[in-house]
Order: sequence, then structure tokens, then C-alpha cells
Amino acid sequence: MLAAGVGDRLGEDAKKLPKVLLEFAGESLLARHIAILRHAGLSELVLCTGYRAEEIVAAITACGAQDFVRTLYNPDYREGSMVSLWCVHEALAAGGDFLLMDADVLYDHRLIARLVETRHANCFLMDRDIDPGEEPVKLCIKDGRIVDFEKKIEHDYEIFGESVGFFRFSQAIGHRLGTAAGAYVSAGEREHWYERAIRDLLLESPDEFGFEDVTGLPWLEIDFPEDVARAKREILPQLKSLPA
Repeated sequence: MLAAGVGDRLGEDAKKLPKVLLEFAGESLLARHIAILRHAGLSELVLCTGYRAEEIVAAITACGAQDFVRTLYNPDYREGSMVSLWCVHEALAAGGDFLLMDADVLYDHRLIARLVETRHANCFLMDRDIDPGEEPVKLCIKDGRIVDFEKKIEHDYEIFGESVGFFRFSQAIGHRLGTAAGAYVSAGEREHWYERAIRDLLLESPDEFGFEDVTGLPWLEIDFPEDVARAKREILPQLKSLPA
């Protein structure tokens, strides 16, 4: 999980807390992640920190999750999420299948269940209820296959949707993804969003990737002040409680 960024677009809220510590109904995004991922049966959360990392570590201790969460610190967190992806490259190839996640998302636990239960070894989540502007990272589908993954669409497609920012990858893809991120960092192209490395692998071998359509399940990426308000107003009331 990538949680190193400053979150400048969030304005005053970003100056108070790292985004992963923003609270909704009295519970931080981090605490929600931990509860959902534990319930889904994951063995460990590797969390890439950067901005105000000490506060995130303190929050992990406060909720008694030191046995579940391992932090990796990105000292160059202001340089972009590609650098954060490179910081966790060893973890990407260390075990079997894994999930890769953005930390700044408020979401229903059923999205994670879809990734855990999917038949695809390498899987994207796609929501077809999308604002067609340039901000969302889009998945483009043709003949049932992913043909592009980008903010600006460059390929012909039949349907498209927004990427949730949660992925399931195999160990082999994890190794290739770490290598791709390292190539960008070594070339001095550290400003790219980490999704660029994923897109490179997708275009190299599209048949290795699949997707799950999660349209209708509630989630929201928290980037702007209006996202915080919308999350409280629209997303929170739709979230289902974790089963006992």
C-alpha cells in the first residue's frame, strides 16, 4: 500500500494529517484498511510511508496492528509515486500473489473480496460509473480484454471505466513491476505516477491481465477537499459492515 505522498491537492486537510489518517465517522482510512484486509485473510500489510511517517507509525501502534503492518520509508516522497513503488520493489516479488493499493481510498470491503476471489492472476478493478474527464485513470476494454490503462485514452475501445487503484498481481508480475519502476527511477524519470509502470507491463503482455467490474460498489479516492465532503455525505452511508 502506497501512503507516502503529501497530498497537496487536499489543501488545509493535508497540512493536518497524512491522507491515510483522515477520519470518517471517527475511524481513519488506515484503521479501515487494516480491519478489511485482516478480515479478507491477508497475512501482512506492507505500507510505504513518507510524509509525516512517524504519525502513521504511532497510529499503527495505537490500534495494536504492529504484528500485521510493516512500514517501509520513502525519504524522497515528494518526488512522486513511482519512487514509492520502487521503495517496495523487494516486497512485490517476495511471496506469492499480492494486492497493490492506494492508501487514500474510502471503500466497501466487497471490493477487496472481489480481488481475493477473482479467477484472474493479475486483476484490475473497474467502475463504469465514471466522470469522463482527464483526472481518472481509465481502463479501456475491447473484445473483453484490457487494451489501455491511462488518463488520456489512446486506443480504440468498446467500454471504459475508472480504475479503483487496487490491483491483484502474481509474484512474477510483481518482480517485473519492481524492475519497471527501477528503470524509471534510474533514468531520472521519477515524477511519473506509478500506474505508468503497470501500463507498460499491460501493453507488453495484455493476455496476462484481467479485470473485475465493480460498478455499483461504493468507493472514492480522496484527492480534493470536495472529496472529503462527498465521502462523508455519499460514500459512508453506503458502506456495508464487515461480517461478524
